[in-house]
This record gives sequence, C-alpha cells and structure tokens, in this order.
Amino acid sequence: MRDELEESPEDVLRQKKAAAYFAPEPTQPEKEDGDDETFAGMNLSRPIMKGLTTLGFIKPTPIQCRAIPLGMAGKDLCGAAVTGSGKTAAFLIPILERLLYRPKNSAVIRVLILVPTRELGVQVHSVAERLAQYTDITATLCVGGLSNKAQEAELRRRPDMVIATPGRLIDHVLNTHSFSLSDIEILIMDEADRMLEAGFTDELNQIVQMCPKSRQTMLFSATMTDNVDELIRLSLNKPIRLFVDAPTDMAGRLKQEFIRVRQGRGDQKPAILVSLCTRTFTQRTIIFFRQKWAAHRMKVIFGLLGLKAAELHGNLTQLQRLEALEEFRDSRVDFLMATDLAARGIDIAGIQTVINYELPASYEQYLHRCGRTARAGASGCAVSLVEESDRQILKMALKNATSDIKNRVVAPEVIVKIKKRLDGLTEAIEAIFEEEKADKALRQASMEVLKAENIIEHKDEILSRPKREWFQSEKDKENARLIADKTKAAMNETVAAPKKQPKQQKLNRRQRRRKEAMIEDKKIMSKVNSDIRAAKRSTKGQRLTQFAAPKDPAAAAKKPGKGGKVGGAKGGPKSRARGSASSAFATEKRLR
Repeated sequence: MRDELEESPEDVLRQKKAAAYFAPEPTQPEKEDGDDETFAGMNLSRPIMKGLTTLGFIKPTPIQCRAIPLGMAGKDLCGAAVTGSGKTAAFLIPILERLLYRPKNSAVIRVLILVPTRELGVQVHSVAERLAQYTDITATLCVGGLSNKAQEAELRRRPDMVIATPGRLIDHVLNTHSFSLSDIEILIMDEADRMLEAGFTDELNQIVQMCPKSRQTMLFSATMTDNVDELIRLSLNKPIRLFVDAPTDMAGRLKQEFIRVRQGRGDQKPAILVSLCTRTFTQRTIIFFRQKWAAHRMKVIFGLLGLKAAELHGNLTQLQRLEALEEFRDSRVDFLMATDLAARGIDIAGIQTVINYELPASYEQYLHRCGRTARAGASGCAVSLVEESDRQILKMALKNATSDIKNRVVAPEVIVKIKKRLDGLTEAIEAIFEEEKADKALRQASMEVLKAENIIEHKDEILSRPKREWFQSEKDKENARLIADKTKAAMNETVAAPKKQPKQQKLNRRQRRRKEAMIEDKKIMSKVNSDIRAAKRSTKGQRLTQFAAPKDPAAAAKKPGKGGKVGGAKGGPKSRARGSASSAFATEKRLR
C-alpha cells in the first residue's frame, strides 16, 4: 500500500498546473489584537451599508473579509467556504458597490449571475434586491417555470443585473430581440462545481463564448476544488484562490447522528422516520430523499398521520415549488420532504434538523444537504439513516468530522408499533394515489382541449411567430442527456451494495483484516485512476470549440493518422503524455 505521504505523479502535475494558473492572494496588513474586520472598514458606500444594516449583517464572515476587497478591485476569484458562511453576500456586495459608479447615461446589462437551480435563483434575486433597496440598481430573474413574456419585457428595460439558470438564459439570448451578453462586465457562478457537471457543460461553454473576454469572473461553492482542468473551461484570468475551508469541512456547530439500518430491514425506515418526527424532531425539519416518488409518498403518509408537511421536487410546477418553500419558511408546515433540488444554496432561517432518509450518491452532496442547518454560526443537527451500501459516505463523514458523531438508536418496540400502524394505512395511501392519478389525467385532458381551442382561435398569430432557436441540434441534446444519465449512473454505482466477499479460510484476525484493507485500497485506487483518466479526456480542446467555426476549414478537416504525434499508434506514450499535459493550457489560449 502506498505511503500516505507519497504523492502520485498526477497530484504533482495538478499542483504544478495550479501554481502556474492561479495568482497569489495579496497579503493583508496585520491587525492588532482585538481589531476585527468590519463592513465599515471596507470603504463601502452609505447605501450599501444601510442595506447591510437592514438585513442584520453586522460583522463580515471570513470568506466575505477576503472576497469583498478583491472583488471590488476587479480580480477573478475562485472561492470556497463551508455552507452557510455568507458566500452570496461575498459576491453581491462588491458587485453592488461597483455598480453604484457605473455610467448613468447608458443602460446596459453589466452583471450576470448563474445559478444551478430555480429556487437558488429566486433566493439570490431576493437578497440582491434587499441589499440594493437604497440604490437605483435593478435586477431581473430569468429562470424556467416562470413567464417567458414577462422576463422578455424586463430584459428589454436593460436591468443592471440578471440572475439566471443556464438554459433559460441561452433561450433568451437566442430568441429575445435586442438582448445579448456583449456588455457583461462581471460573470458570477454560484455553486460553480454543480454548474460544471455534465448536464451544464455545453450551456456553460456557450455562455462563456457569448460574454466578453475582458470580463471579471467569480466562482463560489462550498465544495469547490482547485482542479485547473475544469476552471480553464471558464476562461478565468489568473484567478485568486480563496479557500477559507477545505472542500470536505462541515460547519463547526453541526451535530451529526447516524442510525444504523441493518441489512434486510429497509422496510423499517418509514417507521424509524415517523418515530423521529413524532418524538424528537417535531418542527423546522428538512427530510431528504433520493427519488421524487419517495418524497411524495412520505408526504402523503405524514398527512394521514396528522403531521403538517410540504414537498419540494422536480415533479411540481415552479409555482408549487415556491409555495412549498414559503410554507416551510413561514412555519405553516413543520416538515419539508425534498430531493437534492433543495440541497444547494437554499437559506431558510431557523432550520433545526436535517434528516437523510437516504444518503446521497456522493459525500459532497451530503455536505450540501447537511449545510441547510447550522448556518451563519447557529447550531443544528443532521440525522442519517445508514444502510450497508452507505458505508463509504459514513467513513468520509467520520474522517472529516469537526465535532462528535453519535450513534442514535430507536427502540425496536417503537419501530414495531409504528410499522404496524403504517401497514394499516396502505389501503388509504393507494386510494390517494389512484385519486391523484385520475386528477392528473383529467388536468392533462383539459389542457389538451384548451390548447386545441387556443390554436384554432389564434391560428394566424401562432403561425406568424418565429420558431424558437437553440444552440444544439436534437442529436446534440440527446448526447448531452446520455452523458448526464451515465454520470448519474456512475455516481449511484459508488454507493451500490458491495459484493459479498467469500469467507476467508485459514487466516487469523490480523491477516484477515489486512487482506480486507488491501482489497478495499485496490478498489479505491482503481476508482481514482478511472477518474483521473476521465479528467484528462475532458481537458481536450475540441469539446470547448464545438460552437465556434474553425479559422481554416481545410486545416480543421484534417485528422491525424495512425502515425500522428497526438494519440497515434506510432506517436508513443511520450507524445501522448505531452499532448494531454498541454491541452488545458492550449484551450485557455484559444479562449482568450
């Protein structure tokens, strides 16, 4: 087994790339003892200070202390800090301060903030409006699920800031008249690591090409890494790393608890959850599920038991999702049944508990889930139901814990009693599902009738509308969808139940443990090497230039043969390594 202190060649190469790519952070003047950083000491304008006071912001957090001065200076940033540490304000405050001194004689869109989910977009837009309430700065929200026409009308007024999801933004760029990204001065990517996942890669590449190269770019996330190969895609200009916390750190005042669910007893999980929510965690609790149907089923069960609950997942309309958040935020319901849709960036004050009914596919997603509580210095509790297939995430949680982790036990007689009660609700649950199915069919039929009537009544107007454009063909969209599905499948495989090992014969306890550790290390190294190879393949330049026409079509049409220097059979391993190591820097040069 490799010594822990020994670095692999891939790690050394990554560190060299990072050293050449990132700019050093400017040194801050040393402060005297007891002289803490304040917002007043950052030379912020009075309207911004007034907005901060109204929101109750008194003292900047560590990420805000480091990011705000550099953001105001126009530097490209790549920031990471634990969930609930104030990253949204860390990029909004310098943006608003700079916009106060914008030229007032020309109305253009100067700031673009990209977010991965609609709910996070609504939240960022709300915080931006409250911070800017004493200024003349305007902001517009462009996310899916809301009126396209209303968003087009607002974009024509040239707001100073646009908060958008990638898909809806590109839709407006291609189909909304007199709207473009040619005047963007600042590009922000909130939850940037989520934006870099396969489902958003093509959209991000297109948006980056549409924005001016001279822009300022800032990336923020709780689990952001310094993987240069991915950051180069976004064409950052000598970014400064602001990693206040490690990507695996939890909030300091978060208490983690785990409940073991023994193999073959997964049918007890609903009873365990009901026991927790009726006896211990009775309010301000988010319960996370992997699948939408599971969240909905549990919401129905809670309703039959008289527990006030709402649900938040992708099967709901945007208005239903926003209404569920408002109900939970206003304490009209005590429980929110959610998928990972609510795991990123959602900030609701006073959340006391997060329950993981099922652990997510990755430890990073576990961090984001638990980060919905214990925010901004408050305390909170994260309780997870752990099955045999979740052992890897449990090990990561134990390894990176900053406080004590407890093993909670639910009394078996309580589980049996509640399970018997839930079994008696089976017929009522199925009846509700049948009723919902009939209502859904009726709604769909009504919508089809209304659609047909609308087509007949407004036929000429509909036919006269120009067809909406998109930057991808149907084949490209299908390929992107397949890549996203494969990525999700690969993530799910990492938490799949491990195969049962054959019984070890003629080995003492120490030998058996050593052999099991070697097998586990071999599996981990195989997965790491696979990820490294995938990362190297993703750095090849041709993926980033698929939207731009080549300068020389004749030269672009030529492909290296088997004897070529890059990847050919006769090129040898040396030439292949040279091509792989330099592809990321070549990509950066082309984008500039």
